[in-house]
Amino acid sequence: MLMELFNTFGSVFWLWQKMGVNSNRVEDFSSQETTLRITTESIVPGMEIHNVCLPPKKTTLQKLKQRLGEIFFPDDPLYRFKNQTWCKKLLLGLQFLFPIFQWGPEYSLRLLRSDIISGLTIASLAIPQGISYAKLANLPPIVGLYSSFVPPLIYSILGSSRHLGVGPVSIASLVMGSMLSETVSPHDEPILYLKLAFTATFFAGLFQASLGFLRLGFVIDFLSKATLVGFMAGAAVIVSLQQLKGLLGIVHFTTKMQFIPVISSVFNHRDEWSWQTIVVGVSFLVFLLTSRHISMKRPKLFWVSAAAPLTSVILSTILVLCFKLKTHKISIIGYLPKGLNPPSANMLSFSGPDLALAIKTGIVTGILSLTEGIAVGRTFAALKNYQVDGNKEMMAIGLMNMAGSCSSCYVTTGSFSRSAVNYNAGAQTAVSNIIMATAVLVTLLFLMPLFYYTPNVILGAIIVTAVIGLIDYQAAYRLWKVDKLDFLACMCSFFGVLFISVPSGLGIAVGVSVFKILLHVTRPNTLIMGNIRGTNVYQCLGRYKETSRVPSFLILAIESPIYFANSTYLQERILRWIREEEDWIKANNEGTLKCVILDMTAVTAIDTSGIDLVCELRKMLEKRSFKLVLANPVGSVMEKLHQSKTLDSFGLNGIYLTVGEAVADISALWKSQP
Repeated sequence: MLMELFNTFGSVFWLWQKMGVNSNRVEDFSSQETTLRITTESIVPGMEIHNVCLPPKKTTLQKLKQRLGEIFFPDDPLYRFKNQTWCKKLLLGLQFLFPIFQWGPEYSLRLLRSDIISGLTIASLAIPQGISYAKLANLPPIVGLYSSFVPPLIYSILGSSRHLGVGPVSIASLVMGSMLSETVSPHDEPILYLKLAFTATFFAGLFQASLGFLRLGFVIDFLSKATLVGFMAGAAVIVSLQQLKGLLGIVHFTTKMQFIPVISSVFNHRDEWSWQTIVVGVSFLVFLLTSRHISMKRPKLFWVSAAAPLTSVILSTILVLCFKLKTHKISIIGYLPKGLNPPSANMLSFSGPDLALAIKTGIVTGILSLTEGIAVGRTFAALKNYQVDGNKEMMAIGLMNMAGSCSSCYVTTGSFSRSAVNYNAGAQTAVSNIIMATAVLVTLLFLMPLFYYTPNVILGAIIVTAVIGLIDYQAAYRLWKVDKLDFLACMCSFFGVLFISVPSGLGIAVGVSVFKILLHVTRPNTLIMGNIRGTNVYQCLGRYKETSRVPSFLILAIESPIYFANSTYLQERILRWIREEEDWIKANNEGTLKCVILDMTAVTAIDTSGIDLVCELRKMLEKRSFKLVLANPVGSVMEKLHQSKTLDSFGLNGIYLTVGEAVADISALWKSQP
């Protein structure tokens, strides 16, 4: 009897409290106070009902400033200038623009010794690579050496990475060669081809520097890791197949880059195969692959792989020179001019019918080289626990390519192979790039005649050895295990490069990545939640076995912003959840569904279409005698719901801080009703 009296008194007291709160809540909404009081305390023991607050008021200009700051300046690059004197600000400004002023004053002979060793080591790799990659881009071999001299000097002043080895890279060389040669023949029109290559390099640098200056580095994020894995693997296969011309001694070879034409050309010209070339090529290819394997197995022997290309060039040149009468069928590089980089600013062409081709080639190669350079720089920076500024790297790489285009260089960036050798050789600062450039300068001035008898087959073997590491089958397997859509993007990129073309393969890869983004945006994840028994925690029913449905409640979580792109889908999906829940209740003879709770913890933003969705959903559920409740909307979402007057229509118990508080408070309200 006493218990019944106590319960009755408790219910009356609770209703009296609710009536008191109701008048306060209407007052709060009408006066648009910062805090919206939803309710006070629940009669459920141990459960307190908290307030749901609006974020602090900000003007439109303040919001715009904050938003633009988050987009373009997430790292707050000017924080170091705060509360500093003008002299200190000037010094910090120089260090910010030219990182050499940051580490230069602390430079020592001990660091110089390490940088000299690493610089000379990567020079032994850079010289044969420069000649080989220029050949890959259908450019004169000397251009590859020019590209290993000027750009590293500029990067050493502007770049923020201590270990990045700068020079030509296989992917950018391949893409430039394939895109330009589709329109202009490097053999029939060599001068025009060279002009387009320099012009494309200028636009690549302009595009890269613009991204850095405008802090638009997020543009390159559209090239996901999955698409790059497939793209680089496909490009590596195409590059390797292209080298069959040199490895087999074929004279007449297809200019196309696709898999089928290349293989057809190899077998259609069997009569041109040279056994001398095959023997030399296979022998040195085995030597290079073996040295690479040794260095991979034993990182301390990195110098074996680093010295192998130059050793192959020297040995093969001596071999051809000694047996030149018997090796006349082996093609050689021939004459290479001595001297510094000749100016090429007069060769830049900003008009004519081929300008569009140069711009397109520059943008594509610029994106690829920028992606590789920043990824490599950040990789080695993480190993040594220092930071690389992505935007400054873009500007450094862009400016060095713009300067390179005026000094007979083509697209350069941070090379993974050179950087790995540089890192393992003990490089301490960007001075290692200066040492490498000095070694290349000595080669350009005095050693060029020594390359006259270097066989082209060696260049092909060096290229195959370099690009074979781009085929990362383990990464592809991980993609298959973790994310099938990423694996699909990888395979589309791979087969697009292999069977269509290199630019088309890259376009397909970007298209699949964008499709994946749209899929996630337009079809966000929604799930049904239940209560973990004995707690106030609510989690996904399908994920936790100990969760159970709450009678009369359907609790749904939306794990995405609510935009115009997904509002229609969310409405249809929520109504489907309600229909399925009613079917489950009917099949299991449970009580009736009365309330739908939307957990908005993961809804980070909402637009007007999303607000309309919430309003329409509330009206539709009211017609079916269901109550719609919102739980834990974040600050920006809460602010927009309040400004649109949407919260006014939710009544007294329409919004709560947590799902647990919503269930407890609404259940108590139902129990108090007769």
